[in-house]
Amino acid sequence: MKSRPLYLKVWRELAAEKAMIFLSGPRQSGKTTLAQMIAEEFANRLYLSWDIPRIKDPAARFENMVALELYRAVTLWNEMGWGRFSLHFIKNKEQQEVDFLLANENQPFLLVETKLSENQPAPALLKFQAFLDAPAVQLTNMTGGYRQLSKDGRQILVAPAWQWQTAIP
Repeated sequence: MKSRPLYLKVWRELAAEKAMIFLSGPRQSGKTTLAQMIAEEFANRLYLSWDIPRIKDPAARFENMVALELYRAVTLWNEMGWGRFSLHFIKNKEQQEVDFLLANENQPFLLVETKLSENQPAPALLKFQAFLDAPAVQLTNMTGGYRQLSKDGRQILVAPAWQWQTAIP
C-alpha cells in the first residue's frame, strides 16, 4: 500500500473535529487505499464501502444494503441521544443465525432477517425471537405490503425493505 503522509496529516486535523468523513473523487484516484490506511492507523475508526453494486450475489448485496441502513439508523439514534444502540449478528452453536440484532443499553431491541423473496419467517428468526423475547421483522426485496404474522403469541412483521426502511428515523 502506497504511503500518503500528507493525506494522513489532513485526516488527523479533520478527525479531531469531525465524527464522519466521506471520501469522494474520480475512479482509481486512491480513495479506497486512503480509507483503508486511515482505518488501520486510527483506533475506533470504521471503514464502510458504499460500492454495493460490486457485490455479485443478490442475497449478499441485499443483506449489505440493509446493514448499511441499519448502521446509519443506529448511529443517528445514538447521536440524537435516544439510547445506546448497537448492531450485532447473532448465531448459535447449531449454526442457526439471524442477520441482525439491534440492542439498546445491551438489551435486545429488534431482530432483523433479510430474505430476497421468502414471505414466511425464517425458522431461526422464530427461534431467536422466542429465546430473546424481542420483536422481529423479516425484510424482503419484493414489492407488496406489510404482513403481520403470529406464531406462539409473538408477532413477526414481514415487509419490503424499501418500505420499512423509509419509516425508520
